[in-house]
Amino acid sequence: MVHENDLKVLRDRIKQLEENLKVVYSKLDMPYPEFADPMQSPQVQAALRRGDKVEAIKAYRELTGVGLAEAKDAIDNAL
Repeated sequence: MVHENDLKVLRDRIKQLEENLKVVYSKLDMPYPEFADPMQSPQVQAALRRGDKVEAIKAYRELTGVGLAEAKDAIDNAL
């Protein structure tokens, strides 16, 4: 059974981890992905609506920092 205090501790820890990730992204000169699902980001969605698969892959890579093959797989699976 999960207690309310346990949930607060976990939420606080997640918040701290997100702040740490923002610092890491900043030091790597990469934009921090604000979306839980990068596929739902405005950049990826706009590229997909235009049918621009290459641009969607680029946007996905910028948001996530993943490699080309992983980004291509993610976009292919979304189509």
